[in-house]
Amino acid sequence: MPFSKKDHRNEKLQQVDGSKGSSPAFPFFRTGASGKNIGDLIFENITRFFAFILLSLVLIMLFEMLRKSIPSIDKFGWGFITSQEWDPVHDNFGALPFIFGTLYSSLIALIIALPLSVGIAIFLSEFAPKWLEQPMSLLVELLAAIPSIVYGLFGIFVMTPWLRKVVEPFLGDHLGFIFLFKGPPYGLGMLAAALILTIMILPIITSISRDIMKSIPETQREAAFALGATKWEVVKVVLTGAKSGILGATLLGLGRAVGETMAVTMVIGNRPDISFSLFDPGHTMASVLANEFTEATSDLYVSSLIEIALLLFVMTMILNAIARLIVWSVTKKYNRAEL
Repeated sequence: MPFSKKDHRNEKLQQVDGSKGSSPAFPFFRTGASGKNIGDLIFENITRFFAFILLSLVLIMLFEMLRKSIPSIDKFGWGFITSQEWDPVHDNFGALPFIFGTLYSSLIALIIALPLSVGIAIFLSEFAPKWLEQPMSLLVELLAAIPSIVYGLFGIFVMTPWLRKVVEPFLGDHLGFIFLFKGPPYGLGMLAAALILTIMILPIITSISRDIMKSIPETQREAAFALGATKWEVVKVVLTGAKSGILGATLLGLGRAVGETMAVTMVIGNRPDISFSLFDPGHTMASVLANEFTEATSDLYVSSLIEIALLLFVMTMILNAIARLIVWSVTKKYNRAEL
């Protein structure tokens, strides 16, 4: 019985591939003892080596910061985290004002940015027409790529004078009885830092939340419409399914806010005090490193600054790891549902 063209083609492929997975035409890529192609093994090990380099860099950074923080850890112990004193003249150091300033400014920024980001994400994923969705999404992503020094200059020359002359006097006159709005209107302070951070984390939360909402299967929307749901009720269904992903996006934005340096340093006022008034100057862990590392004159001073860097490093890594895990799990769940 004559061979068909398909049989002839299969016979050719068997001649190239070999009966046991080896390739006579390409002897370098014969199957190894493990059953894998030699070329695949080489490529796999090279990529594993690259990944190991990345992990090694993180571990080396952590080890070096921990090693150089030992003088500060030995002298102050846990009191370093709970002490408010920062006196380089007498070598007395405490990180509490900087931890407070970092968390407080980031929290205020998150409270402002989260509803704005979710609202923009809902519009882009559920309401915006195609001709508007793409350019607006691109614009949001471009905002995330602007260098922080540009935001800092905007804060100094545009936002800070506006806060000092308009916003803070208005808030002080009408809401001065609230502890958040007490004090003279400096312009430079916690409010300016929080607003700058809001602008910087808004595109991050928006873009990730939009992607999470887009990943929800269209069948869920169609099922809701089929049951007689309104557009807003469909949006609530989408938000219910995307809530874990939005939480992950929020934590990623918080991680960016916690680690932000230059823009915050330029507008926060850089005073190591603990005050809940948004008008008062403050300090953050990143800004004290940027301001004082070149001025450190003693080994204990340098060690204390490195311990602050270690605390900031650990805090940022934990927040980003939790956020990435949440976003990954939500995306995987809906990708599996579509299959």
